[in-house]
Amino acid sequence: MKSDNVRKGIQQAPHRSLFNALGFTEEEMQKPMVGIVSSYNEIVPGHMNLDKIVNAVKLGVAEAGGVPVVFPAIAVCDGIAMGHIGMKYSLVTRDLIADSTECMALAHQFDALVMVPNCDKNVPGLLMAAARINVPTVFVSGGPMLAGHVHGQKRSLSSMFEAVGSYAAGTMSEEDVKEFEEKVCPTCGSCSGMYTANSMNCLTEALGMGLPGNGTIPAVYSERIKLAKHAGMAVMDMYRKDIRPRDIMTKDAILNALTVDMALGCSTNSMLHLPAIAHEVGFDFDISFANPISEKTPNLCHLAPAGPTYMEDLNEAGGVSAVMKELADIGLLNTECKTVTGKTVGENIANAVNKNPEVIRPVDHPYSKTGGLAVLKGNLAPDGGVVKRSAVVDEMMVHEGPARVFDCEEDAIAAIKGGKIVEGDVVVIRYEGPKGGPGMREMLNPTSAIAGMGLGSSVALITDGRFSGASRGASIGHVSPEAAVGGPIALVEEGDIIKINIPEMTLNLDVPDEVLAERKAKWQPREPKVTTGYLARYASLVTSGNRGAVLSLEK
Repeated sequence: MKSDNVRKGIQQAPHRSLFNALGFTEEEMQKPMVGIVSSYNEIVPGHMNLDKIVNAVKLGVAEAGGVPVVFPAIAVCDGIAMGHIGMKYSLVTRDLIADSTECMALAHQFDALVMVPNCDKNVPGLLMAAARINVPTVFVSGGPMLAGHVHGQKRSLSSMFEAVGSYAAGTMSEEDVKEFEEKVCPTCGSCSGMYTANSMNCLTEALGMGLPGNGTIPAVYSERIKLAKHAGMAVMDMYRKDIRPRDIMTKDAILNALTVDMALGCSTNSMLHLPAIAHEVGFDFDISFANPISEKTPNLCHLAPAGPTYMEDLNEAGGVSAVMKELADIGLLNTECKTVTGKTVGENIANAVNKNPEVIRPVDHPYSKTGGLAVLKGNLAPDGGVVKRSAVVDEMMVHEGPARVFDCEEDAIAAIKGGKIVEGDVVVIRYEGPKGGPGMREMLNPTSAIAGMGLGSSVALITDGRFSGASRGASIGHVSPEAAVGGPIALVEEGDIIKINIPEMTLNLDVPDEVLAERKAKWQPREPKVTTGYLARYASLVTSGNRGAVLSLEK
């Protein structure tokens, strides 16, 4: 056992004295030591129930012959962090979570791990850690929130943010906003649409690192507790069979996850996190991989914010397994990939059934013949920008209009709510990238304000920052290179015509090359917004959005 390094032999007598202090019995000292990475806290709604999940995992591990030992991981609620300095501290936690979990697991020599995450950066951070540590590992998330109900319609957090924009536009009263406030988030769990948290939990299942049901069983269902017990049992089976994360998270598995991503219509943030996970297993994931996969993968689901269905509906329709079965039946998945069940993908989904063809469209009747995400390139984004095209209205698939340029999110919001943005405009928000922010803030407030002001079908937004999974409309993020390093987005001037063509996957600035060259020669880097603390260290190491904003010592 790996844990023999801290528990066996005369040299480890001091170590054993500390285990005695922890109350370990002689019997426990002979069993595999399984770390339960608990992301429980009392500030994130998706994490307030994780204590129950952790207790269930502990029972499963003990039942199967292991010794469960709990240690923590941090998590930020993106919704609470949104729209202020707190959002600079969201994406950066992904790598902090990976680093701290690596430290804890290797310092204490755990034999196996069960990761218990739920919300946005917590999931990819722990997947990155699992790849680094490479001991048998199973994921079990806290599960999604149930949808709220307002005026007889299902609603979610994106409705809440858009309600604020509607109030600013004068189309919603303060009392209406209050009703939304009270009803859109009715339970614990990760927010109820196909936002980043649920996207990553579903993709964890598609990667093979979570048991079937991990992505979709609602947080408040007792079935989630059963799943957690089985996760504890599964990790002991993996330990005995010596199945490790790098056996599961292969290049083929990551491409499977990207394919499922396209079918589900996942958050654009998956195009930050999948490259980062791939980086940990030695796979150089270029975001351009998305386009050929998207071109052949039908979009089968329109979950909020793209459509009127929610995670609970996807669960009842057969979940991720049913989606994967649709894709496998037309040869779009590698069904030989290993999973935490000890079985292959093909074996796991063999009996999956699509129980609701409106929630999960059959492959011969998709919402669209192409996938939910697209990577756009052109002289404005030489290294790419990402759009959730499944959440773009038809009339905005091809658009050109004048640039309205802002050097931070706050200025853009003030202009939108102040009625200074009109139909046809292309809002450009820059110096919000991984280095420039620093931290690559989400632009949910601006996109929601645009939608709430009734401009969602006529105004585009382009940024070197990123978007919430709750964002919808012609929202193009991760524009690379970012403004802070002199990318073309830094050279855009007020009134320049920007041309967006999502079907052709292009994003161009209609300005002559020689004019851009003149602007580039005059451009000067901005003074860093933050010069101390973790954000400053992060900014010095972080790479571009097209590389997953991974940390690198490269100069």
